[in-house]
Amino acid sequence: MNGVDFLDTNVLVYAYQYTDSRKQRIAQDLVRRAVAERWVTSSQVLAEFAVTLLYKFSQPPTAGELNEILDRLEPMKLVLPDIEIVRRAIQARSSYQLHFYDGLIVAAAERAGCKRILSEDLNPGQEYFGVTAANPFA
Repeated sequence: MNGVDFLDTNVLVYAYQYTDSRKQRIAQDLVRRAVAERWVTSSQVLAEFAVTLLYKFSQPPTAGELNEILDRLEPMKLVLPDIEIVRRAIQARSSYQLHFYDGLIVAAAERAGCKRILSEDLNPGQEYFGVTAANPFA
């Protein structure tokens, strides 16, 4: 798994929402690559993605449609939370002044040996525990 990229929630959301066609094209390309090359995400990201699609759009997908999307994402590597990831998230909050949930993302990416976290939510170019944040939409 070493050296692969980690996809954050906003990449997945942009791949499946239709309000910004430029971001959507970029995100769809990233998701295709992530699935084909078995990049990494976390259970937290998938949960945030599902919540966003179900509650933040005027026409949310049906349960069946959302499950089909998740089926397509299934080849990606998935990091599950445990006590050590929670502890590392607390450390990320202290070391980098991150929101706790962003710290969980950083901890999951670090655990997986990722080189980058593809996200709009972190400071582009900043390194967190050896993992560099990159904004693919900049």
